[in-house]
Amino acid sequence: MIKKSDKSIFENLLKPLSDARGASGFEHEISALVAKQAASYGLVERDQMQNVYISRADNGTGPRLLLDAHLDEVGFIVQAVLENGTLAILPLGGWVASNVPGHRFQVRTKDGSWIIGITASKPPHFMSEAERAQGVKLEQIVLDVGAMSREEAIKEFGIGIGLPVVPAVECEYDEKNDLLIGKAFDCRLGCAAILATLESLRGEVLPAEIIAAFSTQEELGLRGAEVVSKKVEPDLAIVFEGAPADDTFMPNDRVQTAIGKGPMLRHFDRKMVTNPAFQQWVLDLAAELDIPVQPGVRSGGATNGGVFHLSATATPTIVLAVPVRYIHSFYGIAKLADFKALVRLAVAVIRRIDGDFLDNLSSYFS
Repeated sequence: MIKKSDKSIFENLLKPLSDARGASGFEHEISALVAKQAASYGLVERDQMQNVYISRADNGTGPRLLLDAHLDEVGFIVQAVLENGTLAILPLGGWVASNVPGHRFQVRTKDGSWIIGITASKPPHFMSEAERAQGVKLEQIVLDVGAMSREEAIKEFGIGIGLPVVPAVECEYDEKNDLLIGKAFDCRLGCAAILATLESLRGEVLPAEIIAAFSTQEELGLRGAEVVSKKVEPDLAIVFEGAPADDTFMPNDRVQTAIGKGPMLRHFDRKMVTNPAFQQWVLDLAAELDIPVQPGVRSGGATNGGVFHLSATATPTIVLAVPVRYIHSFYGIAKLADFKALVRLAVAVIRRIDGDFLDNLSSYFS
């Protein structure tokens, strides 16, 4: 479905999106990048929250279909500049404390530039036996930019409270093994999938009215989606995501989101029971087109679907997700083949949504 080479997809789409900085609440850089990349697909708007909207050219008058992915990544915010020059930080999104120390991060300075800092905690040489047994806590982790004092950190390094911190990682592609390794795959792979889907549909006159939205602050409680839902008022929604892979943690008979086995479509998570008719229709379409998919029932986590399906019209919503190992950590691992399968399925779904779709959908699952 995507005609460009794998190398071109990586270099021109996936890598720039993954590498861009955009901690929750500070999505200005990634918002501007997506707005630029989407400019040729239709009318582009940005709101004061940095949500990006694309009203597709060649839109039809059928059901209003929302394609959503969130721009933000998990990061930190500077809470205080300490006397010794290190920075106290608070998480923006869900982190496991043991994954944080000993990594390179970027912190924004007051003049808008970015500098490198290292996350640190008390070295084992200075720990008591009780501290070693307890393990590190997030509140014990500091960011060290190399300053010798609070005064130096503020005056010479340009650090202040309220500034964002993101992992300092560059995305890589192992073509031989079809592996993507990088940061922010939750949900930059979803953002890339929407752009690739719009590219695949370029110039086609379709029945549906397609609005793409790249929302903000998902990691802080689906906040941007609240604004998007009120603005767009969709009839249907597809949430594009990077979903946590479970193939390195679960026994074989419980694995539902393995890398290399196609996109995941979740029936259930902490915020949504997926519309069973829409879900089954998409699963049946995938089977018809021989597109590999992985149905999932998740005991935790949530997506922006948790907001969209609670709209005034109870918008039927599905989640299409690229499996990603180790999301909400420093690096994620994914397969480009899963990304391309997701785009192929999304394109097929969009092409079949016509003026009668909602009426037919109501009786599809009974």
